[in-house]
Amino acid sequence: MEECSKNICWEDLQRDALGIIFCKLSLQEILSVVPGVCKPWSEVVSGSYCWQDTDIQEWSQQSTTDQITSMVHMLLARSAGSCRRLSVSRLPNDSLFAFIADHAKSLETLEIPRSEISDSIVEDVAQRLSKVTFLDVSRCTKIGARALEAFGKNCKCLVRLRRVMHPMDLVGKVCHNDEAHAIACNMPKLCHLDLGYMFITTKAVFEIAFKCHDLKLLDMRCCWDVDDNLLREKFAGLKILGPRVYCRS
Repeated sequence: MEECSKNICWEDLQRDALGIIFCKLSLQEILSVVPGVCKPWSEVVSGSYCWQDTDIQEWSQQSTTDQITSMVHMLLARSAGSCRRLSVSRLPNDSLFAFIADHAKSLETLEIPRSEISDSIVEDVAQRLSKVTFLDVSRCTKIGARALEAFGKNCKCLVRLRRVMHPMDLVGKVCHNDEAHAIACNMPKLCHLDLGYMFITTKAVFEIAFKCHDLKLLDMRCCWDVDDNLLREKFAGLKILGPRVYCRS
């Protein structure tokens, strides 16, 4: 390392400042490149400084279930309970979700699309996720109204929910009105709600709009059974996207 009398000594920077800088790097760089630079840098990435905002969603989409499990265990252990955002796809089982609830009680943003979690595990551990304000459970096909009710009752500060499905997820599903009812009755502080490709009726969406008084944006693109014109007439102050997607020519 060059003489630093006039220049910044990077290894002497406060660890929280280094953590902020390292968070701008890719996951691979943080885990494999930074630790080899010097001992102080290695200590920073081994501690909680870099793992308060943890986004491994892109990585997890290309990884095996065993790799995802090992990575989540390692990163939450490093965060030492300070993780405020966790974004990861394809949680493979209930036990890993329970581990997250037990070791990330400071979470404010939880994004776990395409995860294999059940209603029963959400009911068991949702009380440990009470600080969550943004929840993404898109394409989580094994949960339904029971899980959404549990999230709503325990995550009292929830202001944004993403529950976006995919046509392939809807095989054998007849209606999601029970999920809409659970949202309406248990998530009164919602400001932003995404409900893509859900089988919901206009009446079910009306219930959400009536009961979620803070709702500012309702994204229901590809929810084909909803009459968005009626909604716009009744809720003039609500920004509504969908159900149709219009493309510019």
